[in-house]
Amino acid sequence: MNSSKKLSNPHSQRNLSSEIGAFIALNQEVFAELLTFVDFAEKFTIGFVEINFPPDAEILVEALKTNPECRNIQFVNLNFSDANLRFIKDEILKILPTIEIESNKKLVLVVQGLEKSIGVYGDYPPVLQDLNFVRDAYKRTVPHPILFILPDYALTRLAKFAPDFWAWQSGMFRFKTPQITKDYAINETQNTEIIIDRLEPPEKQERIDLLHRLLMEYKPTGHHPTGENLRNCSNILHQLGVAYLSKIEPIKAREYLEEAEKIANEFPDSTFHAEVLNTLGDSYRQERQFDTAITYYQKSLSISQQLQSPRGETAALLKLGSAYLNLRQFTQATIFYQQRLEIEKQIGDQYSQAATYHQLGMVAQNLREFEEARCNYQQALAINIQFGDRYSSASTYHQLGYVAHDLREFEEARRNYQQALAICIEYGDHYNQAKMYQHLGIVAQNLQEFEEARRNYQQALAIKIEYGDRYNQASTYHQLGRVAQDLREFEEARRNYQQALAIKIEFGDHYSQALTYHCLGTLAEAEENYTEARVNLQTALEIYVEYKDEYWGAIAREALEKLPE
Repeated sequence: MNSSKKLSNPHSQRNLSSEIGAFIALNQEVFAELLTFVDFAEKFTIGFVEINFPPDAEILVEALKTNPECRNIQFVNLNFSDANLRFIKDEILKILPTIEIESNKKLVLVVQGLEKSIGVYGDYPPVLQDLNFVRDAYKRTVPHPILFILPDYALTRLAKFAPDFWAWQSGMFRFKTPQITKDYAINETQNTEIIIDRLEPPEKQERIDLLHRLLMEYKPTGHHPTGENLRNCSNILHQLGVAYLSKIEPIKAREYLEEAEKIANEFPDSTFHAEVLNTLGDSYRQERQFDTAITYYQKSLSISQQLQSPRGETAALLKLGSAYLNLRQFTQATIFYQQRLEIEKQIGDQYSQAATYHQLGMVAQNLREFEEARCNYQQALAINIQFGDRYSSASTYHQLGYVAHDLREFEEARRNYQQALAICIEYGDHYNQAKMYQHLGIVAQNLQEFEEARRNYQQALAIKIEYGDRYNQASTYHQLGRVAQDLREFEEARRNYQQALAIKIEFGDHYSQALTYHCLGTLAEAEENYTEARVNLQTALEIYVEYKDEYWGAIAREALEKLPE
């Protein structure tokens, strides 16, 4: 998927000359100024052109090439869309000798795509550092006028991080965006058939780039939006927050979500405010700051109750239940899920009950009430099948596999995991395939198919690394440690356990550290290092007791008692 290609669709479906005419009519004055600039520019001269969307940049370049006043000018496009680009001058010098300059024509270079390496946030992009540092060399080595076509946010960063190069500009030309381009961009971000969570990482980044370009339309640098622009701005800020959460960048997400929340607060009649508060809660939950997340979910619930919005209430109740589930406060989680289920039944929303039954199944499973869990999952699955929601069935098949595994029904577990995996593959959900591969690995390990288990774990780990999901890598490293331990590869096992433990400590996941300490204890026991075994098992036991996990606590206690003195 390529944003610029997709966004060129509305233009390509119409007559190019009429598109040029409409674009120039909207930007008549600034286009005339640009024509004058390229006419008089000689040798190394810099002009900056602000255009927020690539299709409009293509229209502008075509307008310049076909304009009678430019008949003695040869425009050459240089597309530098590599996000890792650092030395732009070197790239230009590689291309210059390959350009066949037409006789009696002045060469003007048109640089596009540089916003990819400039980026949206972060300090001192390397490409701008180099641009500023080698500024003087351009006069000597690039004796041609250059037009840099960039969106608003990239020009702002260029001015900030390459001030010397910026100061050399001889012209700054800001073009307005045609409504057709804005409408198409909004449609791409709001009405896509594929939610952002299921996009591949490059496609997610393209969606984020598109949202940033849209944001510049409603909130240009140095301007404060008002009226309808303010509402559009808050929607885009919220979408950016959701997009960065899908990339597991909660701190970056909050920058946009907090701004969206401030704007949403100005429209207290809107359920949108409750939605933004929920997403802010999600950003803290992603960092395992569950108490803070609960605060935001409670605020969202209060707003929805005041607005008498049952759907807003059910959204907040689901998130509250899940946060308490993360905290292993199962009674409180059940209360919120049951409240949600009651509202759904009152308003006749049978479809949404599937998610509630699914979460109630997870509570029962954590309490080792496996038949109750299975009953809830089967209710969720039946509703999803009834409403033709095949994609949502994947997570329920996965949990049914988990229950079967807990009951040591390994072949049943494998069938459910494979069904879940097939659905994820069918719907292009690459990220969630990691979860399925991991649990297929656990089944294989229980069946002593160790190499099969290792292959599945490595597939899961590769996906988590690809998507930057560091937190969930811990569980895979833990399982790789268990495979190595089963194969008596003790050093390999220890390396994997320690990697898992380091990540769990980094993310403050105290409860799940217990299982890794437990395995480090059994590993030390296998090596007859009983002192280390006792220390690790005791640490695990203390955590189990702290979190009232009687099942695993009993296993750790028994292991301690069996250790030789």
